[in-house]
Amino acid sequence: MLSRRNLLFLAFGIGFGFLLSRAGATSPAIISDLLLFEDLRLLWVIATAVALGGALTWIAARRGWRARNTGKPITIRHKPFKRGLIVGSVLFGLGWAATGVCPGTALAMIGEGKGFALWVGAGIVLGAGAGSAINRRLERG
Repeated sequence: MLSRRNLLFLAFGIGFGFLLSRAGATSPAIISDLLLFEDLRLLWVIATAVALGGALTWIAARRGWRARNTGKPITIRHKPFKRGLIVGSVLFGLGWAATGVCPGTALAMIGEGKGFALWVGAGIVLGAGAGSAINRRLERG
């Protein structure tokens, strides 16, 4: 049985996936047009999301809001650079280039019934596992 919290997360995910779909973020053709600078409409959706997320995070940190899951105050901390980020970025870019799909929208594509997105999802899992294994080796030295 799903808890109330998990049902809330599920509803949020479905709503977010719907918005991604409506914005065109689940269309490889629209994403390709964006990356080729032929149609920048999706760029404004992304920029709006980044600006809104950044502003809300800043407000939360300034006003001392607390994280719901831990109860700790929300803070903005500097994260140190890790060599594994380069490997992860390359894997991310290669996967995106090979499939024409932004990894962040693959679940929404599955929800739309796009069967090839299942292969993309499998690739994401394999790539994340490979990136994690490589990152652990790099951290050991």
